Amino acid sequence: MTHLTAGDIAPDFTLPRDGGASVTLSAFRPGKVVLYFYPKDDTPGCTLEAQDFTRLADRFAAAQTVVIGISKDSVTAHDKFCAKHGLSVILASDAAEGAGVSEAYGVWGEKKNYGKTYMGITRATFLIDGAGKIARVWPKVSVKGHAEEVLAAAETL
Repeated sequence: MTHLTAGDIAPDFTLPRDGGASVTLSAFRPGKVVLYFYPKDDTPGCTLEAQDFTRLADRFAAAQTVVIGISKDSVTAHDKFCAKHGLSVILASDAAEGAGVSEAYGVWGEKKNYGKTYMGITRATFLIDGAGKIARVWPKVSVKGHAEEVLAAAETL
């Protein structure tokens, strides 16, 4: 589980993203960033979460907040996911050897599902302020209503 808390400096990163470009967290300063980690492209919960953030994209932009989703999926998988579901959020790939962003944020670890144990991303969201500090953490996210809750926090930050 995440070891980062409100007030901590958000670990900076540069990762490849959908569309073939790259995304660097610190490049968005002094704007705010919602960084949401999710397990896998094109699965039910992850699709709903990405669609909810996309549906609220204009309101996040009005709150001067960029939304970035991160998973261990490849850029190619992200491109297919975006095209299939009409997603407009940035999707970054933490799949490259040594990328380690999921580990830096403490969301990579052992998971259990249907009696099987495996390594994966625990769904979590971080709201990062314009100075690069973590303003709020949502560990072990439940998808329904989550994007709205994060938007409300971003609007008041």
